[in-house]
Amino acid sequence: MDERQQVLPPGVVLHRATPADLPTVAAFLTLAHPESPVAPEELEAQDARRLPGEPHVRTLAVREGGLVGLAETGVPRMDSHDGWLDVTVRTLPELAGGPLAQALLAHAEEYALAHGAHTLVTRVREDWWEKSFYEARGYTEHDRMWVSTLDLRTLDPARFAGLEERVRAAGVRIAPLSELVSDLGEAAQRQLYALVAALLRDVPTTTPVSVWPFEVWQRRVPDRINPQGLFLAVAPDGEWVGLSELYLPIATRPGTLHNGLTGVLPAWRGCGLALALKLAAARAGLARGFTHSRTSNHAINLPMLAVNERLGFVREAALVMLTREVSDSRQAGGG
Repeated sequence: MDERQQVLPPGVVLHRATPADLPTVAAFLTLAHPESPVAPEELEAQDARRLPGEPHVRTLAVREGGLVGLAETGVPRMDSHDGWLDVTVRTLPELAGGPLAQALLAHAEEYALAHGAHTLVTRVREDWWEKSFYEARGYTEHDRMWVSTLDLRTLDPARFAGLEERVRAAGVRIAPLSELVSDLGEAAQRQLYALVAALLRDVPTTTPVSVWPFEVWQRRVPDRINPQGLFLAVAPDGEWVGLSELYLPIATRPGTLHNGLTGVLPAWRGCGLALALKLAAARAGLARGFTHSRTSNHAINLPMLAVNERLGFVREAALVMLTREVSDSRQAGGG
């Protein structure tokens, strides 16, 4: 490791963040990138979903009592393959890419290597300064996701005339989870998990999705599900063959819901089910008083991107996943 990269600018000290620091951290992250605001409750929820003992550290860079930078290392929320650890660096805009960012990256990488990482992972918007900063230090693009938003108020039912008839002709019923189960107990959770896991394994992506074991999924997901907003495609025999997840509101985006996984089992594709599921979820969001739905899709998932485009989702800057292969401490932290 190049020791020069670890030298902090004068007056800057590092200390590990505590739960009490989360409001300050959220405000700092929002200041660093106002176009991607962060709420304290979002950070609290992320931390609560971490597994006991899994590697994670959030380090604050403080100067004269004020937060000027942050480094974070932990298990990726997505693509959590063995040996993959996320490294994240943020600074005040006026310090972008400078000595503080370099020192924080070295700090984050050192922690990752000490906890067995062989692949360092980070995610940045394609128009953020961090992208070129990481690339100059050996990170390369591994995957790309399109983030997009739908203004629910623009939905025109006439544009989708005939879709419901097409779905009925296939013998399929689209219904919210709340109509199919009386409560989201373990039996219903296992049935839902089986469908989610099958769909995730089939998502077009650069690296196959690493599906959480049921116990991990159970810890992280059910409390985020609104049974009235999760729509399922039900085959004539009662099998659940597709779904569209409409999650809880996004705290930093008033009036906006997160549209999560949407997918259909292979045997039932070509019947318009994916579009029907997303349309049903969008209508439910609008009926609940929300104005926008936000989602993200892998760049190579062309069928779902086409569904989004037909509904009217508008793409924003892409979220780029960068990776760097490492084997020992001498390979990290260089510039």
